[in-house]
Amino acid sequence: MTSWKLSAFAPKRVVQAALLAHDELDEWDFDLVIAGREVAEDKPDDWVLEGWYPAKPGKEQKQALAGLFAGKAPKITVEQLPDEDWVTLSQQNAPPIRAGRFHVHTPDHPADPDLIDFVIPASQAFGTGQHRTTAGCLEMLGHMKARGVVARDVADIGTGTGLLGFAALALWPRASVTLTDIDAVCAPVVEDNAALNGIAMGPHAGEAVMVVADGMDHPLIRLRGPYDLLIANILAGPLVSLAPDFGKAVSPGGSLLLAGLLAGEQEAKVRRAMKRAGFRMVARLQRGDWAILWLRRRFRFGRAR
Repeated sequence: MTSWKLSAFAPKRVVQAALLAHDELDEWDFDLVIAGREVAEDKPDDWVLEGWYPAKPGKEQKQALAGLFAGKAPKITVEQLPDEDWVTLSQQNAPPIRAGRFHVHTPDHPADPDLIDFVIPASQAFGTGQHRTTAGCLEMLGHMKARGVVARDVADIGTGTGLLGFAALALWPRASVTLTDIDAVCAPVVEDNAALNGIAMGPHAGEAVMVVADGMDHPLIRLRGPYDLLIANILAGPLVSLAPDFGKAVSPGGSLLLAGLLAGEQEAKVRRAMKRAGFRMVARLQRGDWAILWLRRRFRFGRAR
């Protein structure tokens, strides 16, 4: 549970440059989790770089955050968060989301019978549909289905609440779905959300399995592959690092759905890494400053022998 937050307010271009600088670092205290966002929808150029830390941040953590900014860093404020989980608090009273064929809402709001409906309560895991990357992935999944994609073996890497894996199972009801996350707190969240939405948990077709793993590093992930649809809504840096693993895990002709990357330089780096791993672009969405990419694994890749 994160208990302290650091904030640095700056123009959009400055915060995005800081995020890119973070991607280039080889060493970083991974207890200091950072993210950038716009302050409000009506102020698209006003952004904040936020960092969350499990203990009171000291000089070292403040310097690490300040060091991401070129030139003089903006003022960094530190606040202690309430005992309640900060992710849960941020998601309470969230309005319903309509994304393509999907409607996602907390238990406080009614279902929409005209769309594929999911109830996702506020929880300690990310992925309620509120973030534009998650909503964009839902849109893209519907687009993929409409384009004739057939998914029998699906993996959702960094699943959070399980929402994107559940959405894939709704579109391809006979698929075997593997849900993974590095954070162990996501496992009970996914199980609760599966029960709430009538998702069967198990190893068979039409069911989902939850695995706690760092990226693709788990024997069950390898055993259940290769995948004809792999979803990864994480961050640009890990996407680049995982590109070779994705190239091995996705079947030739299979689809790769990526999000969590800013349009521009982050997107370019991810696309280059995926091209080297044997993927080609199929389609792209942009929601706000975030890019959502659909790629396909080439049937033939590398030099003939």
